[in-house]
Amino acid sequence: MNVELLYHTPDPERAIATAARLCYAPVGAAELMETLTEERIRSVLSTIMESGHYSTLEHASYTFAVDGVSRALTHQLVRHRIASFNQQSQRYVKVKDGLNVITPYTVADNPEALAAFEASIAACEAAYETMLACGIPAEDARYVLPNAAETKIVITMNVRELLHFFELRCCNRAQWEIRQMALAMVELARPTAPFIFADAGAPCVHGSCPEGKMTCGNPYPKVDRAALFPSK
Repeated sequence: MNVELLYHTPDPERAIATAARLCYAPVGAAELMETLTEERIRSVLSTIMESGHYSTLEHASYTFAVDGVSRALTHQLVRHRIASFNQQSQRYVKVKDGLNVITPYTVADNPEALAAFEASIAACEAAYETMLACGIPAEDARYVLPNAAETKIVITMNVRELLHFFELRCCNRAQWEIRQMALAMVELARPTAPFIFADAGAPCVHGSCPEGKMTCGNPYPKVDRAALFPSK
């Protein structure tokens, strides 16, 4: 798996604070953008994060490129509706020189399961190649390709949705592959907006676990935002 941050709103914390402050300011957003001090930005962001008035977080967005993940992951990913996705097409990009797949760790560590997995993948690959040789269009031949097939995807989310995504997918109970991706994404996002993403992640990072009886029982250490960013 390879996760890269392609682009994000320049100075996202300033952009968000500007949008929030505009509601109460007699001047325009352009002037606010230039004149807000770092101390004032931090104060505005504190109010936003503590009050839960997250609409202003939607004014900053992030775009990630993710390679080397499975179609099983992307089937989960596209359930996050407030986002934009562009994925490598199996309709237009034919499988050549063998099918690249993602093998779950549990399968890789079990010789009997791994043998069955590899046999299944080989059968899918053989069926796909036979269909193409018979003149079947790639868009129809792809029906035999497995969830394990490797894919590439570009993801864009605004900060509000990104924080929600991290809450769900950084959790220890999330499926291992999408959790691995989410953890990589949050580590890339955090340096660009350290105050906003200070306690991004599973709910137990900044509050309590909502899973009830389904809790993993092994929460992350809580992040104290106030301690990380003491008032000047």
